[in-house]
Amino acid sequence: MPSTSLRQPKAVWATAGASVVAFMGIGLVDPILPSIASGLNATAGQVSLLFTSYFLITAVAMLVTGFVSSRIGGRKTLLLGLAFVVVFAGLAGTSGSVGELVGFRAGWGLGNALFVSTALAVIVGAAACGSAAAILLYESALGLGMACGPLLGALLGDASWRYPFFGTAFLMAVGFLCISVFLKEQPTPARKTSLLDPLKALGHGGLASTAVSAFFYNYTFFTVLAFTPFVLDMSPYRSGAVFFAWGVLLAVFSVVVAPRMQERFGSLKVLGGSLVLLAVDVLVLGYGDHTTAVVCTILSGAFIGVNNTVYTELALGVSDAPRPVASAGYNFVRWFAAAAAPFFAPRIEEWTGSTHIPFVVAAVTAVAGALVVVVRRKALTRDAQESETRHATEDSVAVFAN
Repeated sequence: MPSTSLRQPKAVWATAGASVVAFMGIGLVDPILPSIASGLNATAGQVSLLFTSYFLITAVAMLVTGFVSSRIGGRKTLLLGLAFVVVFAGLAGTSGSVGELVGFRAGWGLGNALFVSTALAVIVGAAACGSAAAILLYESALGLGMACGPLLGALLGDASWRYPFFGTAFLMAVGFLCISVFLKEQPTPARKTSLLDPLKALGHGGLASTAVSAFFYNYTFFTVLAFTPFVLDMSPYRSGAVFFAWGVLLAVFSVVVAPRMQERFGSLKVLGGSLVLLAVDVLVLGYGDHTTAVVCTILSGAFIGVNNTVYTELALGVSDAPRPVASAGYNFVRWFAAAAAPFFAPRIEEWTGSTHIPFVVAAVTAVAGALVVVVRRKALTRDAQESETRHATEDSVAVFAN
């Protein structure tokens, strides 16, 4: 990350720090999924609903986040989201059944949606640099959170599967205090966002193509994240170490490698190639021995890191919709795949009697995402170029205002 990107207002660092913890919540349960299943006498399919309920609510809530933030402001929306996470993460640790835990994760997903979608807009708007550097800062928070989440889950979950939930509630409470102290309320937009604006934004061909491609990609992504822990069948410490290494690669490739590859080869070529390589990786993961599965799980973090960065930049820059609206529409589509993959992967294993087939499906969806990029490449390139000037003007105004 350029040194200029590190000289940011305290408000940006407070928001980015809270974002790290928010993203930790996604992978937090990875190392303890088998422990949760054992502790609550639940099946792998039932425990996978922890991801499904979380992301299903997150997807639907994307239609609400802009509506709320454009009326009460970014700061209050962030604090509201953090408050939801603190309450429901704490309640998750007290669950007496898998049904209760799934329900509390749904409330957690609502809070995370309010926070995460608003955090990106706040960081881009308040950062003392252009949008590209601000997005990298956001992706750094994402990568660090995805890396540290499994590690925290393993360290606390080795004693009890309940402790990681209490730990997350505590850390988010700290984030709440930091946002309260360092982030001043930003002016609300002149035009209030309606509930339908994100859906209307998807009428733009470039944004719709990006969202559809990301939908297929996210199915692959969350098959790795939610189903692989059951295939690896390791202790919390070992599983946490695997997904920590996975998260480190994700962070490095999203922040350091992806921008350099984009500059050299172009975003669409990088994205298409990375999706195909991810498909090959998950296919080998599904059919390899245990050691191969571990290596491929870690290696998938590199491809996921590249994809995350390119998709985020495309979603925010490909259309003429305001960035928060475009982000909400894009996330509304892609998070449905994050909800679907944890639900279908263990059931596909049950239906077919094979642990290989869920990864075959995941490989096919990654290739489908690449095909959308190839087929729609002219529209994506043209739309991105047409909107570049307008967004550059917005960045100049934002930097001047800061």
